[in-house]
Amino acid sequence: MSTFIIAEAGVNHNGSLDLAKKLIDVAAEAGADAVKFQTFKAEKLVSKKAQKAEYQKQTTDAAESQYDMIKKLELDEPAHRELIRYCGEKKIRFLSTPFDHESIELLDALGMEIFKIPSGEITNLPYLRHIGGLGKEVILSTGMADLGEIEDALDLLVSSGTPKEKITILHATTEYPCPMDEVNLRAMGTIASAFGIRTGYSDHTRGIEVPIAAVAMGASVIEKHFTLDRTMEGPDHKASLEPDELCAMVAAIRNIEKALGDGIKKPSPSEAKNMAVARKSIVAARPIRAGEVFTSENIAIKRPGTGISPMRYDEIVGERAARDYEEDEPL
Repeated sequence: MSTFIIAEAGVNHNGSLDLAKKLIDVAAEAGADAVKFQTFKAEKLVSKKAQKAEYQKQTTDAAESQYDMIKKLELDEPAHRELIRYCGEKKIRFLSTPFDHESIELLDALGMEIFKIPSGEITNLPYLRHIGGLGKEVILSTGMADLGEIEDALDLLVSSGTPKEKITILHATTEYPCPMDEVNLRAMGTIASAFGIRTGYSDHTRGIEVPIAAVAMGASVIEKHFTLDRTMEGPDHKASLEPDELCAMVAAIRNIEKALGDGIKKPSPSEAKNMAVARKSIVAARPIRAGEVFTSENIAIKRPGTGISPMRYDEIVGERAARDYEEDEPL
């Protein structure tokens, strides 16, 4: 099964439709399955006196409020429609994370078939009930959450009308960038075992090795932030991949998918031809005459593997030669 790779543009468009389209170009060229933005109304998302997160203070004007920062990053309905159209042209799926009820309704009206729930909304009962009631595919991020909170959110989504089979839960650590010793990839398996559900991973580390490892561990969805340039001004650019890195991540994931295989242990088509070269046969260690008894002194095990298998060694020792053998001749 192919990993669903979400290239997370988020708010890295800086409020510019042209930049957003360039991000779509990058995601499509990299081979991602979807490019994801964020849909919100600043006044519905954050109070005007709310402080920024520490990582946001480091990457934007520290004196600016979270509200003022976010207000500049809104995408209105016409922008959404244009980006959806452009994604269709570029043959990549458009996704966006809604952060309020009005945004949920907008995305539903625009035909969204997959709703991505961010980590910060996992304890938002009315929000979860609203999305759950749509009965669409749901991808739920679980940064900052424990198993009990995940269970509550999952139960709410299901009871509101979304079948469990339509839900994928993403393990995540909500820090930008995430320290390597706080990734805890094994939690993905814990979630899968606890709820019997599809799992994936939303990555906030620097680099690309962790999402690649997550795929090797069974992630069905990978989400990763990307940008045109990490030095751009804005809250999320610094912890995002640049275009060449996104391309490398997608390529590596596709290689890992091939490498995982079907799990059946048997000779592969490409290695079958090497069996005769790499394996060994029972051969004459020295010239042997007809009627002579085979012993550990007059037989040896050498390449190639075109003769009798060494696994039959005990059968051969003690038998008599039916004909003459030259040194190194296979029995």
